Amino acid sequence: MRSVAEQLDMVLAPAVTPPPVRVAISEAQGLLCAEEVVASSALPAFDQAAVDGYAVRSIDVRQASTSVPVSLPVVGEIAAGSRSAHRLQPGQTVYVDTGAPLPTIADAVVPLSAGRPAGARVDITRSVGSGDYVRRTGEDVQPGDVAVRSGAFIGAAQVGLLAAVGRDKVLVHPKPRVTIVSVGDELVDVSRTPGPGQVYDVNSFALAAAARDAGADVTRVGIVDDDPRRLAELVEGRLLVSEMLVIAGGAGGRHAERVGEALSELGSIDRTRVAMQPGSTQAFGLLGGGNHKVPVFLLPANPVSSLVVFEVIVRPVIRVMLGRRNPYRRTITARTLAPISSPAGRRQFLRGQLMRDDDDEYLVHILGAGGTHLLASLAEANCLVLIDEDTTELPTGVEVTVSFLAQRP
Repeated sequence: MRSVAEQLDMVLAPAVTPPPVRVAISEAQGLLCAEEVVASSALPAFDQAAVDGYAVRSIDVRQASTSVPVSLPVVGEIAAGSRSAHRLQPGQTVYVDTGAPLPTIADAVVPLSAGRPAGARVDITRSVGSGDYVRRTGEDVQPGDVAVRSGAFIGAAQVGLLAAVGRDKVLVHPKPRVTIVSVGDELVDVSRTPGPGQVYDVNSFALAAAARDAGADVTRVGIVDDDPRRLAELVEGRLLVSEMLVIAGGAGGRHAERVGEALSELGSIDRTRVAMQPGSTQAFGLLGGGNHKVPVFLLPANPVSSLVVFEVIVRPVIRVMLGRRNPYRRTITARTLAPISSPAGRRQFLRGQLMRDDDDEYLVHILGAGGTHLLASLAEANCLVLIDEDTTELPTGVEVTVSFLAQRP
């Protein structure tokens, strides 16, 4: 029986990041940047007002106060986006909008709240220092600065920064294309009513959602006949347009023989038992012709086991394909709220509900103690509790390692 660590080493070794692609910045969110984006100009590109107010020379209002205001003539106004050059004379002021370019020799802005209009003049009731309420040229980004680094996650702020430095496209690590397939004579689509002995196809929907959560571009094929010839034709076609295939229901039992027969001419499949629970029965191989070898995972038919195997074994491969340096979920330690039993020789992945007590310490409550088939308990879980292979009993109140699952809104 292979350890979880050995299985991960085997499936991660051939994982490669697809070649970078250049996309519009509106499509780059959620991906990793694949280039050093260097700013060619300063940001801001000019000195501009940070608030609505009055552009002044700070020296002209150094004595201003509420009791002794400084009166200045207002000789114009500058709107945001103005392209006209303005020049102040000493002892003058100009009204400016937020974002408006400062006139020549002005070095500060007096906020509107510190000015009392008086006809064509304004009484300034507070002093400002040089640079107050001004966005200086290049204070955010200087020419030659790296605005977005290679390997950086592109979120809303990074998209905004790319736009701010004038980039409409950026090189990114693309989402790997993942195909999800379910096999099983007992399966029916959710649009139909199951007959005697039939069950809904849960796996193709659940695994497609898990793959999207991992960052993949997913195609859910759904239920496929496990007739070797038809299955081989479908898999061969999907290999040409996928970076990964996941087949649920092909890891064990009667279907495993048919799936193995269907895939035998496309490459070799390593079928093994992994020292983990749930999901010990699984398989992996690299299929396809020439240099285009595609990782193919065969997962258990049981939906809970299938999802746990995907979370532990498959998801890290997708994260590596996305260019992630650390493909694993964040882990913490939490104290158990009840005793835990675990089978010897297998790493246990228990569904758990993580919470905090009044002292802000993490506590974890185990869910689904009645069996690995209980899907409802996985739906309630926000973490997996990891129990080592050599641990069989844990009392209440001891610390265990907990891996976060997808965050809920």
